[in-house]
Amino acid sequence: MGHSTIQKDFYRESGKYLSHFQILKKCFSPNLHYIYWLRNAQKHSKPSLLGKIYRLILRHYQIKYGFQIYPETEIGEGFYLGHWGHLVINPKAKIGKNCNIAQGVTIAQANRGKNEGVPIIGNEVWIGPNAVIVGKITIGNNVLIAPNAYVNMDIPDNSIALGNPAVITSKMNATEGYINNKI
Repeated sequence: MGHSTIQKDFYRESGKYLSHFQILKKCFSPNLHYIYWLRNAQKHSKPSLLGKIYRLILRHYQIKYGFQIYPETEIGEGFYLGHWGHLVINPKAKIGKNCNIAQGVTIAQANRGKNEGVPIIGNEVWIGPNAVIVGKITIGNNVLIAPNAYVNMDIPDNSIALGNPAVITSKMNATEGYINNKI
């Protein structure tokens, strides 16, 4: 039997595939609760009745928890929000599998200049608190973006981005110990 995207997201938190009832019990945590409603909204098209209902519920929790993540955002399985609190992700951004995003992160569009557009983020990327990722850039796989980093350039696979502006250091196991319970 295959596991749903919600089960794969919740696996990242517990290391276990949970039943629907067990998932609902975990929804007391605001970050998991938000992921639950986000994934349900993503399953249904916007014009459908269920799509409208799920988006209305999601909007309520966007305001309540401070997450600005939209159903239109492409997010791979194994998505993990480490903490809850202000978080902004442009709806056109793309995020890979097994990604962790901490509180205070902004993933934004640049409206002018050579990097006009939105970021594409690879698999197994850990984004620390208050990091800013902006523009039409590509973040590779196995990348750690340190807390408070400002990233407006491509980051290759197997790297650490640290500082403002970010300085990139090559590191083979960049996210080891940071991204647990991979799917």
